[in-house]
Amino acid sequence: MKKDLLSIRDLTREEFMEIIERGIERKRALKEGREDKPLKGKVLAMIFEKPSLRTRVTFEVGMYQLGGYAVYLAPQDIKLGVRESVPDVARNLSRWVDGIMARVFSHDTVVGLAENASVPVINGLCDLEHPCQILADFMTIYEHKKRFEGLTLAWVGDGNNVCHSLLLASGLMGVNMRVATPEGYEPKEEIVKVAKEYAERSGAEIEILHSPQDAVKDADIIYTDVWASMGQESEAEKRKRIFMNYQVNPELVKLAKPDYIFMHCLPAHRGEEVTDEVLDGPNSVVLDEAENRLHAQKALLVKLMSR
Repeated sequence: MKKDLLSIRDLTREEFMEIIERGIERKRALKEGREDKPLKGKVLAMIFEKPSLRTRVTFEVGMYQLGGYAVYLAPQDIKLGVRESVPDVARNLSRWVDGIMARVFSHDTVVGLAENASVPVINGLCDLEHPCQILADFMTIYEHKKRFEGLTLAWVGDGNNVCHSLLLASGLMGVNMRVATPEGYEPKEEIVKVAKEYAERSGAEIEILHSPQDAVKDADIIYTDVWASMGQESEAEKRKRIFMNYQVNPELVKLAKPDYIFMHCLPAHRGEEVTDEVLDGPNSVVLDEAENRLHAQKALLVKLMSR
């Protein structure tokens, strides 16, 4: 039976940890020059409704390194739901490829693909979640902190798709997470509810706050993202005014633990949600995160496509 990854909710705690550990193993194998081609002859279709640097390169390179091949389908190539319905695209692709990765606007699109495809479907980003980013993030945290349980992650900014997946993963893996966001920009209640249910089982705490200072105090990890995501460009100026006090800067990070790590899924808007001093500073692990997109996703691809 096929398995999809549309949400962090699709993974058990054991599966999540397995992907992290296998990602670290595959990273080591690549650096040591060991052959690692379990997906020889397999093909991944990559559907893009949104532009991408990290998602496209890491999935395409990952398939190549695993012995497979990736087919890039640009927004103008298939025009999901316009030129052809989502179910029809899913059914056709299932006859040709071994897996589908989709980077789309609506979560309903990846759900529609998964419901109609007979091959695994991976959510490469949508308006609700960004699970592949969070697998890379938690791999990075594990490399730097050697554990999850008991750590405190402070999210400063919009309660967006990345925040949603981080909340679910934090609750699942025992990381305390504090979200600091302006009123009206909190993460979705349904996501917070599930994250808190996970946290009850793992012993973690999930808090939704409005003060960046309260969130960052004694934090092990500080995470931020752009204030206006793709598709929200018309709100950019308004959001800049509302989020002005949520900038991650040298003054704010002084409240965290001295060995805190700074994270950002990139691309960053320098001088807005984060200053150069923090983004390029000694505590920043943003390039480690970007690199680990490759390795965590390779572990995920093998788990789903070699079944």
